[in-house]
Amino acid sequence: MSTQDQFLDVINRDEAERRFHDVLDLRPLGEEAVALDQALGRILSRDIVSPVDVPSFDRSNYDGFAVRAADTYRAGEEEPRRLELLAEVLATGVVPQSRVAPGTAVAIATGGMLPRGADAVLMVEHGDVEGSTLIVRRAVTPGFGVAFAGTDICLCETVLRRGELMTSRETGVLAALGLDQVTVYRQVRVAILSTGDELIPPGAAMQPGQVYDSNARILADAIRELGGVPLPAEIVPDDLQQLEQRLAHAVENADVILLSGGTSKGAGDLSYRVVRRWDDPGIVAHGVALKPGKPICLAATGGKPVVVLPGFPTSAIFTFHEFVAPVILRLGGRRADDRPTRPARLAVKVNSEIGRTEYLLVGLVRQRDPAGRPAALVAYPMGKGSGSVTTFSRADGFITIGRHEELIEAGTEVAVQLIGESHDLADLVVMGSHCVGLDFLLGRLQDLGFHTKALAVGSSAGLAAVGRGQCDLAGIHLMDPETGQYNRPLLPPDVQLIPGYGRRQGIVFRPGDPRFDQRGVDDAVAAAVADPECVMVNRNQGSGTRILIDRMLQGARPEGYAVQARNHNAVAAAIAQSRADWGVAIQSVARDNGLGFLPVQDEQYDFVVPDSRIDNPAIDAFQKLLAQEDVRRALRGLGLIVA
Repeated sequence: MSTQDQFLDVINRDEAERRFHDVLDLRPLGEEAVALDQALGRILSRDIVSPVDVPSFDRSNYDGFAVRAADTYRAGEEEPRRLELLAEVLATGVVPQSRVAPGTAVAIATGGMLPRGADAVLMVEHGDVEGSTLIVRRAVTPGFGVAFAGTDICLCETVLRRGELMTSRETGVLAALGLDQVTVYRQVRVAILSTGDELIPPGAAMQPGQVYDSNARILADAIRELGGVPLPAEIVPDDLQQLEQRLAHAVENADVILLSGGTSKGAGDLSYRVVRRWDDPGIVAHGVALKPGKPICLAATGGKPVVVLPGFPTSAIFTFHEFVAPVILRLGGRRADDRPTRPARLAVKVNSEIGRTEYLLVGLVRQRDPAGRPAALVAYPMGKGSGSVTTFSRADGFITIGRHEELIEAGTEVAVQLIGESHDLADLVVMGSHCVGLDFLLGRLQDLGFHTKALAVGSSAGLAAVGRGQCDLAGIHLMDPETGQYNRPLLPPDVQLIPGYGRRQGIVFRPGDPRFDQRGVDDAVAAAVADPECVMVNRNQGSGTRILIDRMLQGARPEGYAVQARNHNAVAAAIAQSRADWGVAIQSVARDNGLGFLPVQDEQYDFVVPDSRIDNPAIDAFQKLLAQEDVRRALRGLGLIVA
């Protein structure tokens, strides 16, 4: 028998991972605040709730004239309308002093603040100025040319959620909110020790019997792609004492420790010999049924992962992606499977060996369909073996062949794990009406590892999207005008209703306004309608709140009726900034903005799911969240009505 030690306990891949994870603390490492210019590529550790409205005021989209849309009715080239042009010119950064009364207008620049009384902007090319008279040659509708406060982002809206990767899009949002720093998860520090007398760094003169250390470079950049920070790589000769010292220093200063090489049980392989001296617990797996990658050694000390990777480049990178990458992702606040993959069809038949998990490098090509259908991705095997650097460099990714698979036929669909590319796909797409409760629930889903995307399009549009199968979930609060019931009578076929919670709708106003303060709802509405100086802010057509408003007004059209806010927060912003005097919104929004509130009606905010999406794991997790008592308490704390 050879004097080389033999592997005593070669186990399968799943058992090796289970043992490894059982001895690790896989919670995110902690948080830190970083300047906005350092936030790119980091992972948010807290939800970002907007401290401002964006825009923060009603803003002109054009150079032109702030007008009352009703004054432009039927204006045209042949029969223009004439308005008195006020002396003030509203440049950007100027707070208007003028009030646009009927029959008047004021010049305004792109980005200028819309004055009180105006509800539209006439583009400069559609009007002529003669002295103090504006000649209007085209009619405009209420809201034309205006970006209302909160149209883009509204106060207290959750705009980014914890667990999201910061790209230029996210940092741009933070800048628009005026934030100069952000709280992110601490990056994972990874020490890389390359072992072997034969190794030399790139740039050194090559001598017979030596090898350039490519593994350290591959691993360091793979760590960066995962959001980690590789510590300066070290080459350690085959000296037991030096290796022990370097390893002890790495354990003290890093969160994850990688050794490259020295995991086999030959006379010169020292890495596993040092690691096996540890307890708490030390080595948990040495020898895994992988091809390539069998010699991998998984260990831990004090909850920190220590992994001895095989020395051959492709073996090292395969085992890194299989066992180390998920750990780095989780410690950095991301999902363990947050790695880019592509579906493809295998180009040729592939044989494998029963009993071992096998990794196969593939190249991806697009193959045109003879029938003219869109091109499909096809995966071509790039050859087997654990030492080919060139094969690895030319591959687009790799597929994993399970230990029970002996043959994969050509044309079989496979999942290709990409090398060096990042994508972020949503597990749950939500459309419909915005709600602070929905923001909270989606945040909790993020905590559970689901990526979510929410589009606030209004209840009616959300319900239509569900009916067309364009989203997984819609939040709605639509009242049936015939029955007065919410949501259920209005459902299209092939959808299911998930009961949500109640929200209290009411009249919102500035505290101390005698037209509303200490009045009943009917008296307050009557006073508002009777006073031509009392300006309302309406809601968009198709929203549940708009239906309620129209029932309250019973055909009346008070001043401001034509101005439609996108959501409850935009209503509150208009009132708080005295651009309007009253509107209808939910109680929590009034509370958050320090406004008065007269309760009108409790509404039901529910969730609708297409039948085809009910088995989505994210939907299942969402329903379970709604049933949890701690979640229900939190929703009550947000001012929502939960039974």
